[in-house]
Amino acid sequence: MKLNTLIKYKKPKKRIGRGIAAGQGKTCGRGHGGQKSRAGKTIRVGFEGGQTPLFQKLPKYRGFRNINQVEYQVVNLSDLEKSGLKTITKEALLEKRIVRKKTLPIKVLGQGEITSAIKVELTAASQSAIDKITKAGGSFTSTKKAPKITKRKKPLSNAAPVKKDEENTEEAS
Repeated sequence: MKLNTLIKYKKPKKRIGRGIAAGQGKTCGRGHGGQKSRAGKTIRVGFEGGQTPLFQKLPKYRGFRNINQVEYQVVNLSDLEKSGLKTITKEALLEKRIVRKKTLPIKVLGQGEITSAIKVELTAASQSAIDKITKAGGSFTSTKKAPKITKRKKPLSNAAPVKKDEENTEEAS
């Protein structure tokens, strides 16, 4: 079988309004009367037949949502102290059920005290948490991936821009 030898099938156009026996006669599939059956019908999106629509009942959405915001799972130093782990990774915290979501990054906050030296390998940590970990003799390593550097599609032109002051002085003389 070759694609260029296949017989092309085109569905025949539905003939509307050609008698009752044709199946789409009389009202032509538009129902019996009403605004939607008329020519040039347009009812705006969200119209509920005169009832106050939902979008008017709800309060306005104020402010904006930052699309670059990162949502972290928060772990405090007191939680790490209770866990009893010497090396703290995402997998270890998931296994101990301290955090639940595999996809979200984890951030360590400095609430609580830490006494033993621990090695922390997580996405992020607050400065106070890093200070307390290093003070106890431990270390913090960020597993945050570096952002991708993309190349420019078009190179910048090497022509130097002409200053407006120079143009005006040349025209005047």
